[in-house]
Amino acid sequence: MNKSNQTGLIFFPAFDWAISPTHPEREERLLYTRDQIFEEGLMDLPEIKEYKPRLADFRDIARTHFCVPHIKDQVLEAHLIAAGSSLVIADALMAGEIKNGFALVRPPGHHAMKVVHGNRGFCNINNEAIMVDYLRSKYGLRKIAIIDTDVHHGDGTQDIYYHDPNVLFISFHQDGRTLFPGSGFTNETGGPTAFGRTLNIPLPPGTTDEGIHYILDNLILPVLKEFNPELIINSAGQDNHYTDPLANMNFSAQGYARLNEKLKPDIAVLEGGYAIETALPYINTGIILAMAGMDYSNVREPDYDQRMFTLSPDRKAKIEEMVSELLSVWERRDSIDLEVLRAKSEFSQRQKTIYYDTDGIMEHQTEKLKLCPECGGYLSISSQAVHHGLQCKVLCLSVPFHGCHTCKEAAWEKYEMAVNRKTYDYVYFQDRVSDTYKGFSSEKNTAWEE
Repeated sequence: MNKSNQTGLIFFPAFDWAISPTHPEREERLLYTRDQIFEEGLMDLPEIKEYKPRLADFRDIARTHFCVPHIKDQVLEAHLIAAGSSLVIADALMAGEIKNGFALVRPPGHHAMKVVHGNRGFCNINNEAIMVDYLRSKYGLRKIAIIDTDVHHGDGTQDIYYHDPNVLFISFHQDGRTLFPGSGFTNETGGPTAFGRTLNIPLPPGTTDEGIHYILDNLILPVLKEFNPELIINSAGQDNHYTDPLANMNFSAQGYARLNEKLKPDIAVLEGGYAIETALPYINTGIILAMAGMDYSNVREPDYDQRMFTLSPDRKAKIEEMVSELLSVWERRDSIDLEVLRAKSEFSQRQKTIYYDTDGIMEHQTEKLKLCPECGGYLSISSQAVHHGLQCKVLCLSVPFHGCHTCKEAAWEKYEMAVNRKTYDYVYFQDRVSDTYKGFSSEKNTAWEE
C-alpha cells in the first residue's frame, strides 16, 4: 500500500499524570480504547500506521501561550508529550507519510487559553493550538479550520484565535447555561478583525445524532467549503455520547463515525470523553475506521437502539433557528468597517473574567488589540490572577503571524517600558514573525528567552 493512503495513530495514556486517582480524566480513558483496538486487530491493518510520541519544546509552547510565571511551572513531561504527539502527526501529514492522523493523547487542552495561570477544565496547555501554530510557523500554512466536537465549549481555543481571521473556529457543545465552562453562545463571533471566524452552536441537552448531523450538513460543511482551509483539525471530544457521566447529550458511536466521514479532518486530536467502558472504545474504533475509509457499520454499543436517537420537535426547531442565525453571521463576516473603528480608537478593548475551576484561581484581563491597517494588529493583555489571597500581575504582548514592522516595534516598545518601570510581576513578549519569545521577572530582575 502507498503510505499516503494510511491513517496515522499515536497513543499517549500519560500513566504518570492525574488530577487525582479517581478523577474522570485518568489513564483508563485510553487504555480501554487501546485494548479494544488491538483486540479488533486494527493495528495490524495496512491502512493504519502507528507513531511514537515525542516531547514538544518550550518554544512550541511559547509560540501559543503565556505561561505564568514560566512554562516549567505550568507543564509536566506528560503535557509536553501530549502536545509533542500532535506535532508528530502534523509532521507525518506534511511529509506525505499519511493521508490523515489521530492523536489519542492526554492530558487534554482545549480549555487552556492564551494566558495560563493554572489548570482549568483539566487543561494546562492547548494541544490543538500548539499544533496549529507549529504548522503555521514551520510549514508556512495560513488558513486552518478547527472544528471542536467536545460537549464542552472550546473556550481556550476560541480565546487564542478570537482575533485571527485566518483561523476558523467552530464549536458545537451542550448549552453553556447547563454545563462548564458557561460560555460558547451564538453572539461570540470573533473580534473586529476576525468577525464571523468564530461560530458557536450551544445545543440543548438531549440533542441526538440527528441534531448534530443537521448542524454539520447545513452549517459546518457549507462554511468550510467557502472558507477553503488548507487543513481541517478536529478537536475530538467524545463526551457528547449518551452514556457520558459529565454531560447530558445523546450522541452515539455511529454518529461520531459518520461525522468524521463527512468532516474529513486532516488531523484529529483527542479531547474529553469520560464514559471509559461504555463509550470510548466504540467511538474511537468508529472514528479510526472512518478516517481510514473502512466500514464502521458494525461498531455499535451493546445497548444501541436507533429509537433512542429521535430528535424532539422543540429541539429541532431551536437547532434550525441557530443554524439560520449563524449562517447570517457568516454571510456578514466582512461587514465590519475597520476604518470607522480606527477613527474612534486605535485599539479595540474587552474585559474578561476567567475562573480556573481545578486550581481555584480567579483572573481578570484587559485585552487591547491594535487596529492596524497593515496587519492583524498586536495584542496586549494585562492579566491579574488571585490564588489563595496572593496576586500576580502580568503583561503579555503578542505580535501575530504576518505582523507588520510597525506593530512589532510598538509591541517591543511597550515590553521594554514595562520592564523598566517594573509595574508588573512578569512581562512577556511573543513575536511570531521572527519566532522569538522573551520574558522578564520584576522580583528577580531577570530576563529569559525560549
